[in-house]
Amino acid sequence: MGDGTKDSEGPAGEVLVIRGGTVVDGTGAPGVRADVAVRDGRIVAVGTDLVGDRELDAAGCVVSPGFIDIHTHYDAQVFWDPALTPSCFHGVTTVVAGNCGFSIAPTRPADRELIAHTLEKVEDMDPASLNAGIPWEFESFPEYLRTIERRGTVLNYAAYIGHTPLRIYVMGEDASSRTATRDEIEAMAALVTEAMEAGAAGFATSFAVTHLGADGQPIPSRWADRTEVEQLCRAVAETGKGVIGINGTSEGLRFEQIYDLQLELGVPVTWTALLTTATGAHLKALEIHQRGVARGAKVYPQVSCRPLTFSMTMIEPFTLNTSPVFAELMPLSIDDRRAHYADTTWRQRVRDGWAAGKGIPPRWETYEIMESDAHPEFVGRRLLDLAADRGADPFDALLDLTLEEPDLRRFRVKAVLANDDQDGIATLLQTEGCTLGLSDAGAHVGQLCDAPLATDLLGNWVRGKGVLTLEQAIHKLTQQQAEIFGFADRGVIREGAIADLAVFDPATVAPGPLRRVRDFPADCERLTADQPEGMRHLLVNGVPVVRDGELVAAALDTRPGELVRPAAR
Repeated sequence: MGDGTKDSEGPAGEVLVIRGGTVVDGTGAPGVRADVAVRDGRIVAVGTDLVGDRELDAAGCVVSPGFIDIHTHYDAQVFWDPALTPSCFHGVTTVVAGNCGFSIAPTRPADRELIAHTLEKVEDMDPASLNAGIPWEFESFPEYLRTIERRGTVLNYAAYIGHTPLRIYVMGEDASSRTATRDEIEAMAALVTEAMEAGAAGFATSFAVTHLGADGQPIPSRWADRTEVEQLCRAVAETGKGVIGINGTSEGLRFEQIYDLQLELGVPVTWTALLTTATGAHLKALEIHQRGVARGAKVYPQVSCRPLTFSMTMIEPFTLNTSPVFAELMPLSIDDRRAHYADTTWRQRVRDGWAAGKGIPPRWETYEIMESDAHPEFVGRRLLDLAADRGADPFDALLDLTLEEPDLRRFRVKAVLANDDQDGIATLLQTEGCTLGLSDAGAHVGQLCDAPLATDLLGNWVRGKGVLTLEQAIHKLTQQQAEIFGFADRGVIREGAIADLAVFDPATVAPGPLRRVRDFPADCERLTADQPEGMRHLLVNGVPVVRDGELVAAALDTRPGELVRPAAR
């Protein structure tokens, strides 16, 4: 698959001309009116009045490189949804999976259930979907990549090897209870080297406080000490290619020390995530980043143009589970959870924890009722107002409302975790060295869908607010990402480059609505955003996969996407 000659609409050797658009080439240079000619997966000409065998109309539209989404979790979904919806509808031609250290390889057969339940708790993926949808034709990471390459994808696909499955593979049950021994670190480093040689995008890990396993305890990567992390990162550096992805910080590896590590190893680091916060912590992080840039560090904090907004149930209250007292409930049944919610002593323990700085305090002013069987009249109302009506504080009001619901799966609350300061977002988008990330496409599928990151950026922050020029935004979505990851010949429009191309109307492009669909294996539900505005066409390796906003059915058979491997530096 993905050899650049498969075309769902014409034979090899034919020239397809994208006619009459404004070419914004990804470099940051001003857009120009031009045609783009494509043959056998490559751009063969950019100019006027080009001649070809077939045409795609781009009149009134921008023609840009396809967008590269560097923060996705499509590690499992790629097996049952090769088009990687909804990303394909938002101009994305290449994704990077395995973020936060949550790849699904290497995994021994005996550990598959553990991996599934870890993804359930951390990334809100239903184990029933995972068990039904993952073919498990692999154990090692190279086997995982070969399986994807053999089965094919519609979009281009790259993946990190993840720290959590690495630890489980080498340490077994001890992965979630202790630091690694020297021998175990060496074994993990050897697996990182093996993965890099097979084509991994890099190595990813997480120390994020939001990342808790099936038992409510920190995920395996959060048990690693600095020695372990440095050795695994060094294994990437020694291959001369790839990227290190780090989520969060730890006592052993503070944010400023990430810049020291990058300068020592020379491998680009992308860090998740620099988001605006009510406490202003992002301003301190921004100062550290700017000092690092001045030193020449190639650390790229991921920033997002969207508020981190969850549509959560009180069965899996992601934004509240950072409280250790809430985390105790993660392995419990719904009935046991109800009993704790009703317990005033338990409620006080949660409050005491927040007062002591344990967990992320809820921002009650952002909470809003989204779905309720018991009180449909409350849908759309703010929790603070409902609490005032009841003469209760918002925490008690939330739990009381939860207990009044006959089915907790049908009670949803909107909650903003971070990144809703519009002026702060504008500053981060304009900061040198920050890169677009954290779409989390493929993760939190029942509670979050930020896959429309690119269309949001183009519609709201370019056209709507004028924070970035069109050329700046496209550069951030394309060439900048390709250069960070070493994706050769991608992210630009020029003669000889790979023909990953997006065509959109700059006057109307927008993310479109969110909706719930039940299209995952085992009849499972997810949030999606598959109806953006203004996105016209998408080409992957020269093959049209979206035409006039609709997925090209033949692309599901030809699967023109490639497994993208980083080039040597």
